[in-house]
Amino acid sequence: MVETNRYYHDYIDRLDDGPSPEPDVTEAEMFVFLALTIQMGHGVRDRVTDYWATLDQLYTPFYSTMMKRRRYLHILSYLHFTDNRNEPDRTDENYDRLWKIRDLFEILNSTFSKFYNPSENLAIDEVIVSFKGRVVFKQYIPKKRKRFGIKIFKLCDSTGYTYDMKVYLGKDRQRMAQHVTATHATVTELTRKVEGHGHKLYMDNFFSSPALFDDLAKKQIYCCGTVRANRRGMPQDLAPKTTKLKRGDIHVRTRADLTAIVWRDKRDIYMLTNIHNAPAEGNFCNEGGKAIKPQIVIEYNRHMGYVDKGDRMANSYSISRRTFKWTKKLFFHLLDLAILNSYILHSSCQGKRISHRDFRFTLVRNMLAHAGPEREVPRPLGRPPNVEKHVARLEVCGSRHWPVPSETQLRCRVCNTRGVTRKVYVKCRKCGVGLCVKKTCFEDYHTKAHL
Repeated sequence: MVETNRYYHDYIDRLDDGPSPEPDVTEAEMFVFLALTIQMGHGVRDRVTDYWATLDQLYTPFYSTMMKRRRYLHILSYLHFTDNRNEPDRTDENYDRLWKIRDLFEILNSTFSKFYNPSENLAIDEVIVSFKGRVVFKQYIPKKRKRFGIKIFKLCDSTGYTYDMKVYLGKDRQRMAQHVTATHATVTELTRKVEGHGHKLYMDNFFSSPALFDDLAKKQIYCCGTVRANRRGMPQDLAPKTTKLKRGDIHVRTRADLTAIVWRDKRDIYMLTNIHNAPAEGNFCNEGGKAIKPQIVIEYNRHMGYVDKGDRMANSYSISRRTFKWTKKLFFHLLDLAILNSYILHSSCQGKRISHRDFRFTLVRNMLAHAGPEREVPRPLGRPPNVEKHVARLEVCGSRHWPVPSETQLRCRVCNTRGVTRKVYVKCRKCGVGLCVKKTCFEDYHTKAHL
């Protein structure tokens, strides 16, 4: 909010003859802006302005009731996260390419690991935040569904909870001078918060290497993953040039607690582990001639998809929008991720579980209520969760009649006389008859003699 206002005023000051300045964005307005942005993920439309459209096909009064279109677009246009006057020196070897959103990123990243204990099995993988604008660390990965974008390395557990993450910013000059590879340093950094607890970590061949597995084993982090045959430290007699395998063949090599295997299915699969026992060598096929998967492959397939699981859940109601600013694109992804982690954290607590969709709806309602009572969304029709907290008071005929919860299901007396069958869980304490509270039945019964 503060940086958004600062960025807008800096823009106005640079104009010689600009429009009259807009009022500063308040905290309540920022809550409404974020609530509407989250709600937009449940009904994605072609343009942002379509949410305020008056066409019959698009008309949704919710958005115009909560905030005017012009005000929402103003906040969206000048959304900013740091003071531009604090830009670091680009020629410095320690220059941080993420400085425009670094503070927010670190706040969220530290909070993710502060209030959650991950499960025993973890996975490390990369995801792509789709972005086709200009940014120096944009990646192109042809095998990914989202080929262009910002690459983020994530550490996730079995629920899809993102416990730690790191944005890929290009080659790191400091790491190039060290005796470890960039992927080795990335995994070491992402696992620094789970050292010494005996977690089991799964990764693909982009990260795996014998040196990395040995290093993490010293920190009581045990690993399993696919590996490239030409990695330094891999057995030479398992190289593709020296082994000609048939479907179902397994070759195994061990060194202390580290096991390397090559298994042939439709192609050669190289695996590295210090979690599982070494499988038996030989040819293993079923009666149909299909290769039987070793246990290490089964376990890898079961646990490796945690990062993709979390990414799918976060993108199920994505609030991401087309934008030329990478900071906004990354911010919307972080907001989706924060909501998902909050939902998983809420689901891990005792009590009645709700769906991800209902959790987001409840979050939007609470954010609007926090912004002010004038923006609070009315409760939907139906049985109230606790009628005694939301009773309406009615005084007629010199006596007090109060709606109270009914232990059994009743028919509304007024609706029944009008030829409509409507079942309710509310009755009048004095009269003992079932009546609708949300409609006018309660008032009509006590004020109209013919009822």
